[in-house]
Amino acid sequence: QVQLVESGGGLVQPGGSLRLSCAASLSAFSLYTMGWSRQAPGKQRELVASINTGGRTNVADSVKGRFTISRDNAKNTAYLQMNMLKPEDTAVYYCNAIYDYGSRTYWGQGTQVTVSS
Repeated sequence: QVQLVESGGGLVQPGGSLRLSCAASLSAFSLYTMGWSRQAPGKQRELVASINTGGRTNVADSVKGRFTISRDNAKNTAYLQMNMLKPEDTAVYYCNAIYDYGSRTYWGQGTQVTVSS
């Protein structure tokens, strides 16, 4: 059974940093585009960043210059480095994996990020 397990969330002050990790039990991790999305209370889930199988990244305008997505195929893990955090970044952050050669998509359970003083 495929699992995506997020970690690294927590409470941080404005201006602080967090690094989220997504460990995936995928047999062909390198063939999946990995993404991070977030959902704040009362709002729709939004895509924050993605990284494709070739390493090309895409980052939402709202976090550009502050968040960086990366992946380590040897460790089956994707990361989201979040710097200069703002209260509006508070949300549950979800990892997802999309198979580049088919329709398989997997989601993690999410990790809470709270930015507050």
